Amino acid sequence: MRFMALVYFEPGAMDHLSAEDFRRLDDATIEHDQRLRASGHLLFASPLAGIETARSLRFDNGQLIATDGPYAESKEVVGGFLMLEAESMEALMPLFEDDPILQYGRMEIRPLVVHTHSQSGEGRPEPSF
Repeated sequence: MRFMALVYFEPGAMDHLSAEDFRRLDDATIEHDQRLRASGHLLFASPLAGIETARSLRFDNGQLIATDGPYAESKEVVGGFLMLEAESMEALMPLFEDDPILQYGRMEIRPLVVHTHSQSGEGRPEPSF
């Protein structure tokens, strides 16, 4: 099965870190991701740029509206994601017992849903990266 893990932070959760502490945290998260990859569970992972770089899209009266910044004020923001593969959700849990990023935020893991086109039977395109 495939899973998406979303990493959430409260805005400013890491503002207190010195440049050196942030570098150590970044290194530790990269090392953790490398261990997940070596175990065959990590397909792809990446932090996201800050919410100030976001562009929110929605339809209003049939017209696409793009707004800079997040759509709504939020107590937490998505700061990164991981695309995972495992036999079950339970099989993933031990892999995150030593995840350093969880000291600063939380992670939500959800199974991916497979949909197929009603006429062609084709699914969504697979990642090509």
